[in-house]
Amino acid sequence: MALLAAGCRREDFREYTFEIPGMTAENKAVIKKAVTFYDGVNEESLVFDLEKKTLKMRFDSMKVAQTNIRMAIEEKGIAVKYPEKKEAEAGYLNARAEEVKAD
Repeated sequence: MALLAAGCRREDFREYTFEIPGMTAENKAVIKKAVTFYDGVNEESLVFDLEKKTLKMRFDSMKVAQTNIRMAIEEKGIAVKYPEKKEAEAGYLNARAEEVKAD
């Protein structure tokens, strides 16, 4: 039993840069408060770049999803740019499966 528990993943820290076109010096504190609400966000890792309008951060994807972080910022009325879907990325479908295509 102990052998199985040793292999369980408990943390999955990821680094991501969010593009926030509406970010200003004035709303930086609001953004920080919104994202640090989540337990999985590493507050010390937050790097705001007001010139590029980006927020680089580390978060534990086992506790919070990238989408939750985006939504937390958007709930404060600040737009966040979503990445474009690309063929090489997970979740991208360039065509529907044969069995679900409309006639």
